[in-house]
Amino acid sequence: MDVTNCRKMTDEKVVKLFSEKNLVFIATVMKDGSPQVSPVWANYEDGFILVNTAEGRIKHKNILRDPRVAVSVTSNDNPLDMTTIRGKVIEIISDADYSHADKLTQQYMGRPNYPFKQENEKRIILKIKPEKIFVLPELQMSD
Repeated sequence: MDVTNCRKMTDEKVVKLFSEKNLVFIATVMKDGSPQVSPVWANYEDGFILVNTAEGRIKHKNILRDPRVAVSVTSNDNPLDMTTIRGKVIEIISDADYSHADKLTQQYMGRPNYPFKQENEKRIILKIKPEKIFVLPELQMSD
């Protein structure tokens, strides 16, 4: 199999994992250098991972100081279907109108509107540029 076909299959698998109802985990770096992991809703669009969160959360504070992240997503249907990605947050985008949060609510809950709005909360999107992508190859379980 040539490199182009391998890359295409990797991209397709990543897109599929991020477009389904699979919980995503993002790791950021704390001030003391220790890792911090959070479960989040995210999607993959135009080659970037988009994570929705609220301004002021620990992951947001960590990213302002150090934009390096690691992201992992595993299929709910098959735990051997997974990807891990290392990259950097290259942009923090306002989601004041909740359009991205609503899109993810549809993906994860099958509902049109984000149901967890809190007064004075400012939603943001962490735009992550992948640098290293690992996709577990197809594995067949044997008896």
